[in-house]
Amino acid sequence: MNIKVTIYDVAREAGVGIGTVSRVLNNHPSVTPETRKLVKDVLVRLNYQPHTYAQRLAKRHSETISAIIPFFSTYFFVEVLRGVQDKISQTGYDLVLYGVNDPQQVDSYIIRALDRGRVDGILFFSMQLPDHIVPRLRETATPIVLVDSSSPDFDSISVANAEGAYVATNHLIELGYESVGMIGANPTSNPAAQRLAGFRRAIESHNITFDESIVRRGTSSRLDGFNREAGYQAMTEFLEDGSEMPKAFFVSSDVQAIGALDALNEHGLEVPKDVALVGFDDIELARHVRLTTMRQPMYQMGALAVERLLARMGDPALEILHTTFSPTLIIRESCGAILRSRITSGK
Repeated sequence: MNIKVTIYDVAREAGVGIGTVSRVLNNHPSVTPETRKLVKDVLVRLNYQPHTYAQRLAKRHSETISAIIPFFSTYFFVEVLRGVQDKISQTGYDLVLYGVNDPQQVDSYIIRALDRGRVDGILFFSMQLPDHIVPRLRETATPIVLVDSSSPDFDSISVANAEGAYVATNHLIELGYESVGMIGANPTSNPAAQRLAGFRRAIESHNITFDESIVRRGTSSRLDGFNREAGYQAMTEFLEDGSEMPKAFFVSSDVQAIGALDALNEHGLEVPKDVALVGFDDIELARHVRLTTMRQPMYQMGALAVERLLARMGDPALEILHTTFSPTLIIRESCGAILRSRITSGK
């Protein structure tokens, strides 16, 4: 049976204190060359293997980055985390994921990450950073980068959600749709609130009166409403409430748009012949269902967030940087633009 050699064994064999052995292991300059050679010879002879976690604590580095992120299962976060993981895998750092199912968990997860130097840096996704946590972050000087969120106090990587919603809605209006509705998500979510604001701005910029009745969200709270069920339910409400429904819709996410598409199909309506749709995200499924959408660089956001966090960890005095990506309109069949072009050209 192999007996693990401890730092105490090394100290006893070398005739020095454990503090001296620790300083040798961490290349501390206070150790004389003679003592350093003596201890290293014993380390080799006894085949001492230092405990990785103990080494990290001694260096005051955990070599770990935490990601505090809501609802792992959405397509958006799968892509963002792929960028995070690919970039981190090149660095030797470990990644610890904290999945937030309830906003009240945010405090405990941040405090847990800060406690006893558990992590060297934090990636914080798509939620509002609690104001009372800011002083604690400053006090501990823990590097943090916000993703799909923002704060004047910390680095951030985000998407111009309001701008994207405006472009999507404006595209439908310019195609000639006189009534445009929206399938939204939980307005307590920052991206959802911003996309609603962009939708409303586009409507009002064309001198169309904004009416809350043209916005439906469904009642599903899972994933803040960014899910297929919420999209399906919201479109079903439009279809079955007895009033005349819009002929075109901006939908807050592609996965909701897929649910809305299912509801339309069940009611015998064709997209885009009867109803036009534009989504947001450009997940892989969007291409397969020919969904017009606003593309956001999900993978790149994750990778860039890690790059910025590593830079902040290396130089805490760096100027705070806010990076905002502009989403791109990807035109496919669902908005009706291609169909209208064919009709106009006579093809």
